[in-house]
Amino acid sequence: MAKTCYTREQIESAVKAKGYVWFEDANDKGYDVNIVGVRNSETNGKVTNAFDDCITISYKEDGEWQFHCFECTTDPGTHWVENIMREEGVAILKPGQYRRSHKLRLHAGKYLALGQQNPVTVYRDNNRDDNYDLDENNTQTGLFGINIHRATGRAGKKSTQVDKWSAGCQVIAHNDDWHCFLDICQQAREIWGNNFTYTLIESKDIV
Repeated sequence: MAKTCYTREQIESAVKAKGYVWFEDANDKGYDVNIVGVRNSETNGKVTNAFDDCITISYKEDGEWQFHCFECTTDPGTHWVENIMREEGVAILKPGQYRRSHKLRLHAGKYLALGQQNPVTVYRDNNRDDNYDLDENNTQTGLFGINIHRATGRAGKKSTQVDKWSAGCQVIAHNDDWHCFLDICQQAREIWGNNFTYTLIESKDIV
């Protein structure tokens, strides 16, 4: 189930400290979601092939803040680091806030997920070693299919290794967590429309 990794207040403070937008839902319409990924800084750029990051979602329901934290990966798995699909290298999403970057649609034509609809910035790593090359001089901005989706499709199960699940996508490990996340996004769409902002920060940003 959902991992208690941080508090909502910690996430909100870190997002605001970066100068990013935090959706306050001032009129208490509900489900004005803040989707924030947290990349694990303690790995120091090592390819761990593990779900050692988290995705959080914060929103108000009936005027009260709700918060969930899910184990995920924000990095590509070993398979795609070693077997790059593009000459310029595997994609690693650069931390930042990407406004209206995603919408609910089919992932790989198979199941509902948050699919990229507006440009994001990625690092490119093409040397196939066990470290992510996060070089500010080697980035690209565009539409790369950096989606937010699940790993295993088996109910009640959790994936433990990233492997082929991510070639740059943000991927939630536990199937039950995924359905919780997706249900919230679907309710948000009914109120606010089919546009979602994704923010990626690093664990070192959190006090």
